[in-house]
Amino acid sequence: MVRVLRRQVRGRTIVRSRLIRDDVVKNRSRSAFLRGIRRAEIRDVYRRAKNAVFDMKEYTLVVQPGMTGSFHVTDASTPVVLSDYPVLTMALDDGRRLTYRDVRRLGRIYLLRPDEWQSFSARIGPEPLDPALTAETFGAVLRRSRQAIKKVIMDQRRLAGVGNIYANEALFVSGIDPSRPADSLTASDCRRLLAAIQDILRAAVAAEGTTIRDYRTASGKPGGFQTQLFVYGREGEPCRNCGTPLAATHTIDARTTVFCYRCQR
Repeated sequence: MVRVLRRQVRGRTIVRSRLIRDDVVKNRSRSAFLRGIRRAEIRDVYRRAKNAVFDMKEYTLVVQPGMTGSFHVTDASTPVVLSDYPVLTMALDDGRRLTYRDVRRLGRIYLLRPDEWQSFSARIGPEPLDPALTAETFGAVLRRSRQAIKKVIMDQRRLAGVGNIYANEALFVSGIDPSRPADSLTASDCRRLLAAIQDILRAAVAAEGTTIRDYRTASGKPGGFQTQLFVYGREGEPCRNCGTPLAATHTIDARTTVFCYRCQR
């Protein structure tokens, strides 16, 4: 999402904006938010954890799309259709319009001053694709918790950006029981799990994400990684490694966890 947005809007100036659903903005009033992005130049767009980050001169615009949010760039003359679930529209200085849509409004938008952004980012854990993150550092993070390993790798304060789908997939690929206490993992387990997380994330980004229901890329198309899933969404189907029917539970973290009893002992 961010890679496409960077190419499309970096260097552009927001000439006017319209906030259609202000409940998604979490830290500013409607008037303060619109005033803050008025005539702002988008100097860069990058990602931090699960957030699309728009770097501006006075503020940083942070959008966490959640499960159902997406961005679309169109000509300014294209009508804004309320049935497309628009939340925020921003007219750009080149005659195009950037629209943030959110079907179920599960996303969040923050407009942060530099000090607020630094504090926001500091509360997030290390990036799993950062070359500086070693298996030893990763293992040290895990050993600080006795919670189920699936919960720990999804805790954004401990590790950035891993959601439910990719936690399921990485634990399967690494052969680790998702309910296992994090502090029980060996050094070998940590190396295997970190490698699996990195491989899964790289493959998912290359496929432009996973569309189970509402997610769309910045070009408006569904992602493609759903065709490569090993376990998520496949409860009752045979394991692709051993043929055992996949099981599912909600007891680990109140979310769907799908796993193979045989491959993830």
